Amino acid sequence: MACTCSHEPAPKKPNSKFRTALWIALFINLAMFFVELIGGAYAHSSALWADSLDFFGDAVNYGISLAVLGASLYWRATVALLKGLTMALFGFVVIGKSAYAYIQGIPPEAITMGAIGILALIANVVAAVVLYAFRDGDSNMQSVWLCSRNDAIGNVAVILAAVGVFGTGSLLPDIIVAVIMATLGLTGGYQVIKKALHERREFKNVVKV
Repeated sequence: MACTCSHEPAPKKPNSKFRTALWIALFINLAMFFVELIGGAYAHSSALWADSLDFFGDAVNYGISLAVLGASLYWRATVALLKGLTMALFGFVVIGKSAYAYIQGIPPEAITMGAIGILALIANVVAAVVLYAFRDGDSNMQSVWLCSRNDAIGNVAVILAAVGVFGTGSLLPDIIVAVIMATLGLTGGYQVIKKALHERREFKNVVKV
């Protein structure tokens, strides 16, 4: 009787350049998490506070990505699936925080908000440039690229919100930016989840019994 059993191809050797890029992004995000956490609390900014949580989430995601480099496609896709779900969850959390801030009605301190927004933008642009070469890789690589891309876009919005708050004295620009960031988290999470599920199905098709 012929045996049709086969195994998943051996995992590819971890890309050393991708590993280095992940370490750089990890340290950048950890540093900015503390900066924005403190600055957001001081400035009463929902957008900065939300962005600080995003930095922390990204740092954790980069750490997880480092841990699964060299693992099978199935496990890389599984980790990417969890990260995609985390990105989407972050979106819902930010929406809730924005609603709470709106009810409180305290406008943020625009100068601090803008200064930290500029610093965060520089940090995220550096991380995005470092990870850009890996944007078309598997779902795990795609997820870390999307994280940095979304953060850079969000930081531009934070800076614009700071200008809006400074000019109007209203908290609405801060709330609007927080909602934009939440939308980026939801759409980015959806993309990662979709690709990760596809890769998990692909793995099952490779393994025949």
